[in-house]
Amino acid sequence: MSDHALEVDPKLLEILVCPLSKGPLKYNRDSQELLCKQSGLAYPIRDGIPIMLPEEARELSDDEKHAL
Repeated sequence: MSDHALEVDPKLLEILVCPLSKGPLKYNRDSQELLCKQSGLAYPIRDGIPIMLPEEARELSDDEKHAL
């Protein structure tokens, strides 16, 4: 990812949860995604804004889930 990728506000990351599982999210700076092990979804971050819509999320691979 570009060095110019926008950072997500750490305070926002503290309060965000997965809209489906209500589980915690892990921020992946390289892919600009918020990952949820419980739901198995990765929510994109666009222009520094988390897109917390399940229909916009992608499914995590088994390897990604185990790495969380």
